Amino acid sequence: MRNRTLVEDYLKRARHRLYALDTLYERQSWADVVREAQEIVELALKALLRHARIEVPQIHDVGPILKDHAGRLPSLSAKEIGELVAISKALRRDRELSFYGSEDLTPSEFYEEADAAQAREQARKVVDTAESVFKP
Repeated sequence: MRNRTLVEDYLKRARHRLYALDTLYERQSWADVVREAQEIVELALKALLRHARIEVPQIHDVGPILKDHAGRLPSLSAKEIGELVAISKALRRDRELSFYGSEDLTPSEFYEEADAAQAREQARKVVDTAESVFKP
Protein backbone atom coordinates (compact mmCIF):
# COMPACT_ATOMS: atom_id res chain seq x y z
CA MET A 1 0.00 0.00 0.00
CA ARG A 2 2.98 2.33 0.17
CA ASN A 3 3.47 3.50 -3.37
CA ARG A 4 5.89 6.37 -2.73
CA THR A 5 5.49 7.56 -6.31
CA LEU A 6 1.74 7.90 -5.81
CA VAL A 7 2.25 9.93 -2.63
CA GLU A 8 4.65 12.24 -4.46
CA ASP A 9 2.25 12.50 -7.38
CA TYR A 10 -0.63 13.56 -5.12
CA LEU A 11 1.49 16.33 -3.62
CA LYS A 12 2.88 17.44 -6.96
CA ARG A 13 -0.61 17.67 -8.45
CA ALA A 14 -1.89 19.51 -5.39
CA ARG A 15 0.92 22.04 -5.77
CA HIS A 16 0.14 22.49 -9.50
CA ARG A 17 -3.52 23.03 -8.67
CA LEU A 18 -2.56 25.85 -6.32
CA TYR A 19 -1.36 27.75 -9.38
CA ALA A 20 -4.68 27.08 -11.10
CA LEU A 21 -6.39 28.30 -7.95
CA ASP A 22 -4.55 31.62 -8.21
CA THR A 23 -5.76 32.00 -11.80
CA LEU A 24 -9.36 31.35 -10.77
CA TYR A 25 -8.94 33.86 -7.95
CA GLU A 26 -7.53 36.51 -10.30
CA ARG A 27 -10.52 35.96 -12.58
CA GLN A 28 -12.83 36.43 -9.57
CA SER A 29 -14.40 33.01 -10.00
CA TRP A 30 -15.07 32.66 -6.29
CA ALA A 31 -17.19 29.50 -6.40
CA ASP A 32 -14.58 27.72 -8.51
CA VAL A 33 -11.84 28.71 -6.07
CA VAL A 34 -13.81 27.10 -3.25
CA ARG A 35 -14.43 23.91 -5.24
CA GLU A 36 -10.85 23.58 -6.44
CA ALA A 37 -9.51 24.29 -2.94
CA GLN A 38 -11.50 21.31 -1.65
CA GLU A 39 -9.95 19.04 -4.27
CA ILE A 40 -6.46 20.29 -3.41
CA VAL A 41 -7.04 19.61 0.27
CA GLU A 42 -8.36 16.15 -0.52
CA LEU A 43 -5.28 15.25 -2.58
CA ALA A 44 -2.84 16.55 0.02
CA LEU A 45 -4.55 14.76 2.91
CA LYS A 46 -4.72 11.52 0.96
CA ALA A 47 -0.98 11.86 0.35
CA LEU A 48 -0.47 12.11 4.12
CA LEU A 49 -2.60 9.04 4.73
CA ARG A 50 -0.80 7.00 2.10
CA HIS A 51 2.55 8.11 3.50
CA ALA A 52 1.46 6.81 6.92
CA ARG A 53 0.38 3.51 5.32
CA ILE A 54 -3.27 4.15 6.07
CA GLU A 55 -5.87 2.83 3.66
CA VAL A 56 -7.23 5.74 1.67
CA PRO A 57 -11.00 5.52 1.28
CA GLN A 58 -12.78 6.88 -1.77
CA ILE A 59 -14.50 9.70 0.09
CA HIS A 60 -13.97 13.43 -0.11
CA ASP A 61 -13.49 14.27 3.58
CA VAL A 62 -10.71 12.11 4.99
CA GLY A 63 -10.30 14.32 8.05
CA PRO A 64 -11.86 11.81 10.47
CA ILE A 65 -9.48 9.08 9.24
CA LEU A 66 -6.54 11.42 9.68
CA LYS A 67 -7.70 12.23 13.20
CA ASP A 68 -8.15 8.55 14.09
CA HIS A 69 -4.60 7.78 12.95
CA ALA A 70 -2.83 10.96 14.11
CA GLY A 71 -0.29 8.85 16.00
CA ARG A 72 1.04 7.55 12.71
CA LEU A 73 2.09 11.07 11.77
CA PRO A 74 4.30 11.99 14.74
CA SER A 75 5.82 15.00 12.99
CA LEU A 76 2.44 16.76 13.15
CA SER A 77 1.15 18.18 16.42
CA ALA A 78 -2.36 17.58 17.69
CA LYS A 79 -3.11 21.22 16.88
CA GLU A 80 -1.94 20.80 13.27
CA ILE A 81 -3.99 17.62 12.85
CA GLY A 82 -7.01 19.44 14.29
CA GLU A 83 -6.59 22.29 11.81
CA LEU A 84 -6.30 19.90 8.86
CA VAL A 85 -9.40 18.01 9.98
CA ALA A 86 -11.39 21.24 10.38
CA ILE A 87 -10.33 22.53 6.95
CA SER A 88 -11.26 19.26 5.26
CA LYS A 89 -14.68 19.24 6.93
CA ALA A 90 -15.45 22.85 6.08
CA LEU A 91 -14.48 22.57 2.43
CA ARG A 92 -16.25 19.24 2.05
CA ARG A 93 -19.52 20.92 2.99
CA ASP A 94 -19.09 23.31 0.05
CA ARG A 95 -17.92 20.76 -2.51
CA GLU A 96 -21.17 20.18 -4.40
CA LEU A 97 -22.80 23.50 -3.58
CA SER A 98 -19.91 25.50 -5.00
CA PHE A 99 -19.98 23.46 -8.19
CA TYR A 100 -23.63 22.72 -8.89
CA GLY A 101 -25.57 25.13 -6.73
CA SER A 102 -29.21 24.33 -6.03
CA GLU A 103 -32.66 25.52 -7.00
CA ASP A 104 -32.38 28.41 -4.59
CA LEU A 105 -28.64 29.09 -4.86
CA THR A 106 -26.45 30.08 -7.79
CA PRO A 107 -22.77 29.49 -6.93
CA SER A 108 -21.44 32.57 -8.73
CA GLU A 109 -23.88 34.76 -6.83
CA PHE A 110 -23.50 33.04 -3.46
CA TYR A 111 -19.73 32.81 -3.00
CA GLU A 112 -17.80 35.99 -2.37
CA GLU A 113 -14.18 37.02 -2.44
CA ALA A 114 -13.82 36.43 1.31
CA ASP A 115 -14.97 32.82 0.86
CA ALA A 116 -12.47 32.30 -1.94
CA ALA A 117 -9.63 33.97 -0.06
CA GLN A 118 -10.21 31.76 2.97
CA ALA A 119 -10.45 28.58 0.87
CA ARG A 120 -7.27 29.48 -1.03
CA GLU A 121 -5.36 30.12 2.19
CA GLN A 122 -6.63 26.86 3.68
CA ALA A 123 -5.55 24.90 0.60
CA ARG A 124 -2.07 26.42 0.79
CA LYS A 125 -1.81 25.59 4.48
CA VAL A 126 -2.76 21.95 3.94
CA VAL A 127 -0.33 21.49 1.04
CA ASP A 128 2.49 23.21 2.96
CA THR A 129 1.82 21.06 6.01
CA ALA A 130 1.71 17.87 3.96
CA GLU A 131 4.96 18.75 2.22
CA SER A 132 6.63 19.48 5.54
CA VAL A 133 6.12 15.83 6.54
CA PHE A 134 8.23 14.69 3.58
CA LYS A 135 11.15 17.04 4.06
CA PRO A 136 14.23 15.40 5.59
